[in-house]
Parts: sequence; C-alpha cells; structure tokens
Amino acid sequence: MTTKTITKSALIGAISAAAAMSAANTASAADMEKCYGVALAGENDCAAGPGTSCEGTSTIDYQGNAWSLVPAGTCDSIETPAGAGSLDPLDRNLPEA
Repeated sequence: MTTKTITKSALIGAISAAAAMSAANTASAADMEKCYGVALAGENDCAAGPGTSCEGTSTIDYQGNAWSLVPAGTCDSIETPAGAGSLDPLDRNLPEA
C-alpha cells in the first residue's frame, strides 16, 4: 500500500468511527460542526461554494469549500495530506471554474 492509500484509509476510518460514535450516542446537531477541507471526493456532507452543490458532490479530495460534519471541537485537529481541517471555507483544492 502507498502512503497516500494508508492516509486515506486512516481518514476514512476516523470519520467513520466518529459518525458511528455519534449515531450510537444519538448526538444532536449541536454536538457536531461543519469541517471544511477534510472530505474525500464525493464524500462531503454539503458545500460552501462553486464546484459543489450538496452531499457527495465534491470532485477533489480535501476540497476547501466542501464540508463534512464532525464531532464538535475536533475539526482543527483533523490532519489531511492537504493540511488541517477548518471551521471556515479554505482556498485550497478548489475545482477549476
């Protein structure tokens, strides 16, 4: 396996685990936050700008204007090969207009 594949697998696992914990604890929306730049292509929860419209429409891994819901307080600590997640839209990995 390549480092990129391992990193993607680890990120997918972390997001899946967070989602499973959230579902198991019946977390409310107040327990979650939008985290930009952490979703793999096609796996975002929704969007923030051009190039995406909503769930599953991001076209680039770690697209800066696409977000995923993560447990509150964890976004800034999510590291991707493109950099850390952000509570605000990012100007990285944006689709060409």
